[in-house]
Amino acid sequence: FCLEQGRGSGRMYNIGDKVAYPMHGAGIIEAIEEREVLGEVNEYYVLRMPYDDMKVMFPTSGVAADSIRNIIDTEEADRVIEYFKEFFETNTDNWNKRYRENSMHIKSGNIYETAQVVKMLMYRDKSKGLSSGERKMLASAKQIMISEIVLSKGQSQKEIEDILTEIVMSQIEEGA
Repeated sequence: FCLEQGRGSGRMYNIGDKVAYPMHGAGIIEAIEEREVLGEVNEYYVLRMPYDDMKVMFPTSGVAADSIRNIIDTEEADRVIEYFKEFFETNTDNWNKRYRENSMHIKSGNIYETAQVVKMLMYRDKSKGLSSGERKMLASAKQIMISEIVLSKGQSQKEIEDILTEIVMSQIEEGA
C-alpha cells in the first residue's frame, strides 16, 4: 500500500485542511502564523489535534512540512479497517527488536504500517501482555491511527476504538 507522502510539489496547505503529521496523528490546520524563534522569523502551521485537543506548530517549509500529507479519504479509512482485520503477529519475542521495528513503522507516516503496529500490540497486549515501553507505544500508535480515521470518517474516537478492539478480541477468541 502506498500513500502520497509529503508535499513534494511545494504546495502549501490552507487553514481548514485536514492533514496527517507523523508521530503526532491527524489534525486540522487552524492557523498559519509568523513567529520568531531563536531570533529567526518563520511561518508556522498551527495544527489542532482533535484526538486530545492538543495544538502542534511546525514550520511551513523544511523537513516537518515535507512529512505531512493530506488525510486519507473515507474509502481509504474503510480499507485500513479491513487491513486491520488481517492477522499478523511479530516473529520475534525479543521486545527490544520489536520495539525498534515498530518505531520505524510508526515514523514512516504510512497509516497501514501504523495499523500493523497497533494490531500486533493490541493482540499481544490481550494475549501475552506488554512491557511498559510497548504499552506507551501502543497508546501513541493508536492515537496516530485513530485520529486520522476519525477525521476521515467523521466517527467518534470511541466508535473507532470499539471497532478495533472487537476485531482483536474476535481473533483471540477464534485462536487466530
